Amino acid sequence: MIAIDEAFVDAAAPDTDSSKNGRALVLKNKLSNLHISDEGDILFGECAGSGKTPYSCSADFLRPDQPTYRCSCPSRKFPCKHNLALMYAYAQKKPFTPAPVPADLQAKREKQTARVEKKAEEATKPKKVNQAALAKKVQAQLDGIDVLERLTHDLVRLGIGNMNPKIATDIANQANQLGDAYLPSARVALHRYTQLFTNPYGTLEKQSTAQAEQTHTEALTLLAQLHAIIKQGRTYLNKRLEDPNLALPTDSSIAAWLGHAWQLAELKAHGLVETDAELVQLAFNSHDDRARQEFIDTGIWMTLGNGQIRVTQTLRPYKALKFIKSEDSFFQVAQVKELCVYPGGLNPRMRWDAMVPRPLEAPDYATIRQHARPSFAAAVKEVKNTLKAPLADKTPILALSFQRIGKVGDTFVVEDAAGERLAMTDTGMAEEPPSCHLLPLLPAEALTGQVLLARFHHDLDTQKLRIKPLSLITASNTIRLTL
Repeated sequence: MIAIDEAFVDAAAPDTDSSKNGRALVLKNKLSNLHISDEGDILFGECAGSGKTPYSCSADFLRPDQPTYRCSCPSRKFPCKHNLALMYAYAQKKPFTPAPVPADLQAKREKQTARVEKKAEEATKPKKVNQAALAKKVQAQLDGIDVLERLTHDLVRLGIGNMNPKIATDIANQANQLGDAYLPSARVALHRYTQLFTNPYGTLEKQSTAQAEQTHTEALTLLAQLHAIIKQGRTYLNKRLEDPNLALPTDSSIAAWLGHAWQLAELKAHGLVETDAELVQLAFNSHDDRARQEFIDTGIWMTLGNGQIRVTQTLRPYKALKFIKSEDSFFQVAQVKELCVYPGGLNPRMRWDAMVPRPLEAPDYATIRQHARPSFAAAVKEVKNTLKAPLADKTPILALSFQRIGKVGDTFVVEDAAGERLAMTDTGMAEEPPSCHLLPLLPAEALTGQVLLARFHHDLDTQKLRIKPLSLITASNTIRLTL
C-alpha cells in the first residue's frame, strides 16, 4: 500500500503556490472518482478544472522512491496542483475505491517501465571519454592557475589595508577569466575576497574598528585559502596530466575546488556510495551567496547507521531561479537505496537519485542521541585536526551530548558531563540566521541533558573555538533554531 502523509506531499510540490492550490482543490471538493489500484500502488481520479471536462490525474508509486505523476491538464509543473490534490486527499484519508488501472494509464506505465530499464542498462555501459579534449581542459586549468597566482600576488603586494572599491572591482573583473579556464570555484574565492571590501552596491561603507579587524581576519583566511588552491591545484593538475587515464582523485576535495561537478555515475564508479542508508534532517537553511551569484539550500543530515553528519546542497543561480525547485525542511526519515557521498571533509556533500520517506519515530531519536559526541574535549580535538587543512570547511558541524546550557556573564555556554564548556556565538557564521537569542525562549527541560547540533568556528582574534547552536534534539523532538 502507498504510505504517504501531508508532509510528503508538501515536499513533492514544485513550489508553495502549487501546494496551496492543491489543498484548496480538496477543500472545495473538486475531486471525484477517486480510486486506488487493486495492487495498491497507484492513485487515480478526476479533478474539476475551468472547462467542462475534468482532468484525469494519477500518482504512480510503482517505484516508491521515484513516483510518476500524470495529468491531462496543460500545466508544465510536476506534480501539478491536481496531482497534489489527489495525494492530499489520500493523505487526509478521503475514500479511495479499489479499481483496475484504466487501459490508457496501464499502457503509459508499461512505456515508463521500458524507459527505466533501458536507462539502467545504458548506465552500466562504460562511457567513452575524449582523452584529447580532457587533456586540453586540464591544461587550460593549469593556465588558469597561473592567472590566479598572479592576481593573488597582486593582492598580497597591495596589502589588505589599501583595498578600496575600485581596486576590488578591477580584481573581480579580472577574476572572471577563471571561469573561462574551467576554474569557477577559484573565481568564487577571489570574488569572496574582493566583496569583503564592498557592499552589494559596489561601494565601501565606513566600518568600526571591530568590523575592520574582522574584515582583515577574514581577508587573511581567504588569502591562505587562495594560496592553497594554487599550490594543491597545480600539483593535482600536473599529476592528472601525467596519468594516461587522467584519473580523478577521491582522497580530497581539490577536484571540487577546481570546479569539477561530480556526477552520480562518477561517484558510484569510484565506490563513493553507501547502500540502504537512512537519513534524518536535523537542520536546514537557505542563504544568498553573492560571490557565487546563487541561492544555496543546505540540508544538514545525520546518517542513522553510522552517525555521520553530511549535507545536501541545491545551487540555484540567480539567472535560473524560476527553473530550479527550491528545497525545504524535511521532517521524516529518508530511506535511500544508494547514497552517493562526495570526497573529503568532516561534513561532505551527498546526493541520491531517489528516496522513500517513513515517519520519524522514538527509536530514531534514540539513535541520533547515541551518535552524539559525549566529550567536548574529543570533539574539539577532532575539529582542530580538520581545520589544519587549508581547504577544509572552516565551520564544521557536530552533534554534541550536553549536560546543561546556561549563561556566564553575557555569553551563552554549553557544558558536557565532564564539566568542559564551549561558548556560543553567532559571530563569523552568517549562513544561518542568528540563533543564540532564541535559547531563553526554550523550556527548561530542553536545556538540560539533551543533544545539540552545533556549527564550530575558530575565532582567529581570540584563538578560541566557539559554536553556533543549530538544533536541539530531545527524546521525541527536534527543535530547529535556524529556520
